[in-house]
Amino acid sequence: MGKEKILKIIRAKEDRKKALAEQSDKATTVEELRSINEDIKRINAEIEELRGIVADDQSGDVADRTKVVNEKGDAAKPEARGKQLDDPEHGFESRGRVDLDSTPTQESAEARNREYGKSLKEGRSITVTGGTIVLPQHTGDTINPSFLQSSNLIDLVRQVPIPGGETYSQPYEISTDDAGYTGEGAEATAAEVKFGKATITKAKVTAYSEMTEEVERLAEAPYAEAVLGAVETSLRKKLAKEILVGTGTDNTLTGIFSAKATAIDAGTDITIGKIDNTTLDSIIYGYGGDESVEGMNLLILNKKDLAAFARLRNADGSKFHTIVMNGNGGSGTIDGTPFVINSACGSIADDKTAESAYCMAYGNPLNYQLTIFSDPEIKKSTDYKFKEGMVCHRGVVFAGGNVVSANGFIRIKKAAKA
Repeated sequence: MGKEKILKIIRAKEDRKKALAEQSDKATTVEELRSINEDIKRINAEIEELRGIVADDQSGDVADRTKVVNEKGDAAKPEARGKQLDDPEHGFESRGRVDLDSTPTQESAEARNREYGKSLKEGRSITVTGGTIVLPQHTGDTINPSFLQSSNLIDLVRQVPIPGGETYSQPYEISTDDAGYTGEGAEATAAEVKFGKATITKAKVTAYSEMTEEVERLAEAPYAEAVLGAVETSLRKKLAKEILVGTGTDNTLTGIFSAKATAIDAGTDITIGKIDNTTLDSIIYGYGGDESVEGMNLLILNKKDLAAFARLRNADGSKFHTIVMNGNGGSGTIDGTPFVINSACGSIADDKTAESAYCMAYGNPLNYQLTIFSDPEIKKSTDYKFKEGMVCHRGVVFAGGNVVSANGFIRIKKAAKA
């Protein structure tokens, strides 16, 4: 074999070494890296021996020594281990650039191995199948949020801060008597103004959560921030529901549906058996005094009842109501009438809802006052469960609430089944 033929083989092997180096950068397992590293070492040895043949340039034994090198290379080729590799006599696919010297290439593969070992030690590559394949497990560095968990109602009612207070009383006007005809010398007709007073007392609302110190310090995703946000969300969820169903007893809010919401005359409650094309009008025109229609106020309802409104159809099959969702999906309008969803409401459309259960409320949301006696506070402690390495978060808010306007809401009950 001539000198030019040997140089051609050397170039082919160098090209193959380039391709293997490129392949090592894309390797995903330690097993694959080891195989590539072995191939590179073998090719380096073959290249060095062929270069020695060229240097000797002894025409009598060049062919024999070249044949020996190729036979050694054939015996160590990956196809002998069940892998397909291009024939060096016919060229190799070039896949990248790398230093042709054997030392840097070998160090690159070894560095890759060390990086995989580091990942294993730190627990990022953890799935082992059959004891031979290690697959890296990747975790996102963000946390996807859940659905809306707190009703928007809490942001719509009147909020009054009274720092350090214990109770709060809000007077409201109930009615004014009619004037009357009066004869000469007779007493004037009494026309008294009737007033009421809504009392709001302080209630303590808390939320508590724990997590391990490993989660706070080591996790790539921001679990610590999510836990803090969850404590705040928990406080909002509770208050948003209590605005409706708070019992008004000691250390609780007085909700719109409570009998202790004395600003509402229970005689104004209306009863509805099913949601049809007259339901919304019955609610709107049933609210307010005898002398006016109060316009577009807020309808508070369960999501199931909103769906019942959406299912109503005209004779031609078109939708009876136009429902538009706003913002985060927790509120919107029905034919222009604002609504907000609150899961604390019963559902008229749900057969499981008990008779006479309160299901909706309609009125001006500012007629309910949420008094904040102390700003919400969230504290973190590592002392309580120091031995277990737990990080504790505790949120607290002192608040109270009540209806503060005469018949500020009309309440809708579920009628008995026909």
